Amino acid sequence: MVIPAGNLIGMTAKVTLSFSEDTIADARRFAKREGLSLSAWMDQAAREKALREVFAAHAAAVGRAGLDLESASLADAQEVGMVDDLLFGGRPRAA
Repeated sequence: MVIPAGNLIGMTAKVTLSFSEDTIADARRFAKREGLSLSAWMDQAAREKALREVFAAHAAAVGRAGLDLESASLADAQEVGMVDDLLFGGRPRAA
């Protein structure tokens, strides 16, 4: 499910989390800059981190298998592009 920017539709779990003051200040600033609610921005950040973990595991498996590194790199780049399209709908990522 793709959640439109700034929209809480589809978010069903309410949880209590604790963050450092610096982390929350940064998250609020980035969310505002991207036109998202803090909850939507944190949801997106957590999803991106989870996907990076999947990609890292994939890259490690490719390395253990001794597959062609160039082909693996191209496949990883394509996967990242597909995820970016899914998450950002063609919008550029914030730096």
